[in-house]
Amino acid sequence: MPVLLGCIADDFTGATDLCNMLVRHGMRVVQLLDVPDEQEPVPEVDAVTIALKIRTCPVAEAKRQALAALAWLRRAGARQLFFKYCSTFDSTDEGNIGPVADALLDALGADLTIACPAFPETGRTVYKGHLFVGDLLLSDTHMRHHPLTPMTDSNLLRVLGRQTPHRVGLVEYAVVRQGEGAVRARLAALREEGVRHAITDILHDGHLMTVGHACAELPLVTGGSGIAMGLPDNFRRAGLLEENPEAAQLPSIAGKEAVLAGSCSAATLEQIRVFAAERPALALDPLDLARGFDPETVLAWAMPHFENGPVLIYASAPPEKVEAAQRALGRERAGAVVEQAMAAVARALVANGVRRLVVAGGETSAAVCRALGITALRIGPQIDPGVPATVSLGDPPLALALKSGNFGGPDFFLKALRVMP
Repeated sequence: MPVLLGCIADDFTGATDLCNMLVRHGMRVVQLLDVPDEQEPVPEVDAVTIALKIRTCPVAEAKRQALAALAWLRRAGARQLFFKYCSTFDSTDEGNIGPVADALLDALGADLTIACPAFPETGRTVYKGHLFVGDLLLSDTHMRHHPLTPMTDSNLLRVLGRQTPHRVGLVEYAVVRQGEGAVRARLAALREEGVRHAITDILHDGHLMTVGHACAELPLVTGGSGIAMGLPDNFRRAGLLEENPEAAQLPSIAGKEAVLAGSCSAATLEQIRVFAAERPALALDPLDLARGFDPETVLAWAMPHFENGPVLIYASAPPEKVEAAQRALGRERAGAVVEQAMAAVARALVANGVRRLVVAGGETSAAVCRALGITALRIGPQIDPGVPATVSLGDPPLALALKSGNFGGPDFFLKALRVMP
């Protein structure tokens, strides 16, 4: 059976967040960690998400990777395409959201799509085309000072308008509140006006369902994971998707348990504090890692503790220590030594019987999966908003929880190990 929904995500944990949303709304989902070979068999699922790393790479490279993913998904039979980016619209004036969306529209021969980063469940809303995080405009949050994608403008019409030569319009709140038919009519009117990208006002999850339903006929939808909640219903309405209460079911995986943390977000630091108050935890210093690192030293520390439960190995640190490491090593090398160390630790742990892993941090998660040769994940039940339990496809199968640094409650690490089958 062909894939119904083909998804392209601009980073690793964003892809997992999207898959989590689709599973919650009744689709069987597999996440692929790169564009497969042409000969790769198509998973027998309802939706496939291909995780790329194109949020901040050069525009030409982002477009090349996205078009390669699109070509594979079309061969897999995808009836609709979804381009997923962050709910804080992380981008610069050059892209990559606008250029990638334009390239996908061109390849599909389509003339209109929506741009909907909103996700009210996580505090992201859009009103009059302005993106809010909680009660603050995006430009008044920490994202204003992001080192790679500083978001200094909350007006998405202006932000996206600087990234594309095409017209950007708005589906206003007053339209969205009237329902699906009004949104369809507004999109048709914008198309007649020559608009190619339609920002959508969203204030609560019901609006996401309304707009998602109105997008049933669009070849391409773009946005954060929130808008995906309305897409599965479209396939059910068309008789292509049956109700499936077991969409989130995963096989049970037994074995030693470990947590690896590379993110330095405030949420991850609190999760480390909570876990370390109950369980063994080992901190790794990036400056020490840069002088040389042998994962066997970590393994020697961890093995005696496994009889009593999970352990935590982390290189996360508060801002002042991160800044000191970046001054000493340079920003790129400081990040690279942490990713390389976590990847080496993951290989050593799995080689010695660890089969259940929680990983904190998008870059850390991607590095760990690459090191373990994981190319695909089956998506299961939600642990916390935006983070599902997963099981890797391959040998040996691993139970994995891969989270963005900012996601999850204070008790996330232990909660994840309880939820993973």
